[in-house]
Amino acid sequence: MAPSASTTSDAANQAQSKRAPPPHMFREIVAGEKVTDVAALEDQASTGILLAAKTKKYWVDGRTRHNCFMLLPRGLHITWSEDPKYWTWQPLKEGSDAEAETEVVALQNVCWLEVIGKLELSHLTPGVTYEVVFEVMLTDPAYGWSTPVNLRLKLPDGTVQQHKENLMAKPRGEWLQLKVGEVKPLKGQNGEAEVSMFEYEGGQWKRGLLIKAIKIVPK
Repeated sequence: MAPSASTTSDAANQAQSKRAPPPHMFREIVAGEKVTDVAALEDQASTGILLAAKTKKYWVDGRTRHNCFMLLPRGLHITWSEDPKYWTWQPLKEGSDAEAETEVVALQNVCWLEVIGKLELSHLTPGVTYEVVFEVMLTDPAYGWSTPVNLRLKLPDGTVQQHKENLMAKPRGEWLQLKVGEVKPLKGQNGEAEVSMFEYEGGQWKRGLLIKAIKIVPK
């Protein structure tokens, strides 16, 4: 006997009631996407969703349900990145399915290094301490790194965390996590956090840096 309409409706309501609450600010985070089934998109959040024309990856930690983000190179401000004399773009050949169609950007030769990313602070889970890191790789031939680079995290209230990183001492051919700083957003706190890596005072031409993303993940 086929189930009645009321039985089917009851089952659907029960399934809905068993769903975990949506992640923090989920609808606001995906608001710019053309989505007909928000619940189905929410189910994808554990493996990762590419947002904003593949300039950002968003996912939810499977254990804690905390929001996590990667700001991908196409969504960063990178000085001279559209001139192949200075930077070139190439597909990412590893990572999850959600990253399969993304790119890394490779430094060919610049003396003015400036990379900036921004993220809305309210999209992070309140009360959680996040680490902010640049995920990069040094590739041979790599040169021009005798002057340390600056890593800076600027929060909406004007607070700045900044330090220098010596890339000369880093290994080649493996992904590195360059920690920029930490942030612990409060409930109701909003405004953009700005993350940057720069070096333009040493006057040296630089080569051999791949940029994969800026990651903002729970500590």
